[in-house]
Amino acid sequence: MSTTSTMSAPRASDTSAPVSVTARGLWRGGRGFVALGLLVVLVAVATALVTGTSTEGRRLDPADTTLEGSKALARLLADRGVRVERVTTVDEVERLDGPDSQLLVYDTWSLAQDDLERLAGTQADRLIIGVNSGLPLLAPGITPRSAASLRSREPGCALPAAARAGSAYIGGVTFDVPGRGALGCYAGPEGPSLVRTFGPLTGPSTVTVAGDGSFMTNQRLGEDGNAALALNLAGAKPVLIWLVPGDTPAAVGTGDATPADLIPAGVIWGVVQLVIALLVVALWRGRRLGPVVVEKLPVVVRAAETAEGRGRLYRARRARDRASAALRAASASRLTPRLGLPADATPAEIVAAAALKSGRDAVWVRSVMYGPIPADDAALVALAGHLDTLERQVRES
Repeated sequence: MSTTSTMSAPRASDTSAPVSVTARGLWRGGRGFVALGLLVVLVAVATALVTGTSTEGRRLDPADTTLEGSKALARLLADRGVRVERVTTVDEVERLDGPDSQLLVYDTWSLAQDDLERLAGTQADRLIIGVNSGLPLLAPGITPRSAASLRSREPGCALPAAARAGSAYIGGVTFDVPGRGALGCYAGPEGPSLVRTFGPLTGPSTVTVAGDGSFMTNQRLGEDGNAALALNLAGAKPVLIWLVPGDTPAAVGTGDATPADLIPAGVIWGVVQLVIALLVVALWRGRRLGPVVVEKLPVVVRAAETAEGRGRLYRARRARDRASAALRAASASRLTPRLGLPADATPAEIVAAAALKSGRDAVWVRSVMYGPIPADDAALVALAGHLDTLERQVRES
């Protein structure tokens, strides 16, 4: 075997040539980025104009598709045959009120005292999310106790809606259970985070209060048993009246607005960022590269350096399996022609021929050529010695 190896590559020229970017080349190289930037700007403007007056961005809004909204839950309820009515006023709640309906309330801070009293007088069951100003009227007897961390909790109660759902991401606020005619679920050291009351306290209506509504959002609905709990609670009646207070009607335009007035401010900042990005890309693509460095070839690389480098890598990674496999494969490739065998000879043929040629026992030859992986470095060194001995005996026989 030769102790050195030579690698060479053809040279087109021994002189260095400067490389620069022409205006035509810069246009070809950068026009794709320009087209992509214009497309992004158009999409951003169109999206902003289409969604500029939408209801997105409101927590637990059944029409909101953001992470904090509840559009996914509204869709699931509709698939189960529940009619979801998104309302914004107490008048609409009273119009839809009835024994076959349930009122979902999560924000009452914008409602007047008179509105809260009207909600408390409805016949529908009530599902109240979080602590709000209407809790004493809408859920009599249920009082907040303390804050609780949001995490996955087990129901730990006999309420069917919670027991069937299993663990859910809930917490936020804990409540005092009124006592008889009430159930508390998802309790921790601070108390239950879900309470349902029925009977004398609430009259014909059933009232359910949850400390937090994160399990109903688009972001959390697919985790744990959140979807099941949300569907069991919100889909208890054929009609769900989902109160979203605080909506204000859009102002009537005068017709004097210009196209620039209709573009949201965020779009302008997005365009500025895109322009900066395109300038950076143009500078990167259009810089002068300078002369090409010419290196004289061939370069001589010693074979021993390659072998030592690979050996150090095997040792650093403790890859005795790969090292032993490489040693055995190299030994088999050298023994095969000396034994008069074809290149595709089977291990059994190589063992039989090597044992016959060297005078060694076939069991010993098989153990050396195709035996187990060495257990440590000493066994690997011993294997290399046995392979060398076998090759020498075959060569000298």
